[in-house]
Amino acid sequence: MYSIDELAERIADLEARLEFQDETIARLNDELVVHQQRYFELNKKVAYLTDQLENKAADMADPKDEPPPPHY
Repeated sequence: MYSIDELAERIADLEARLEFQDETIARLNDELVVHQQRYFELNKKVAYLTDQLENKAADMADPKDEPPPPHY
């Protein structure tokens, strides 16, 4: 069996571990929020660039429709 002092020491140790875990979880959550925001920003930029690229591709003439170069 454990003495009162040993139990108090074990409880204090467990409380310290719990506090450390709570702080770690809070920091990880904050970091996750930052990464999620960055992900959404990058996702918007990729969608915009994809749209721009598709528009440019649609505006470009089909090479078959262009006249042959002058040296032919």
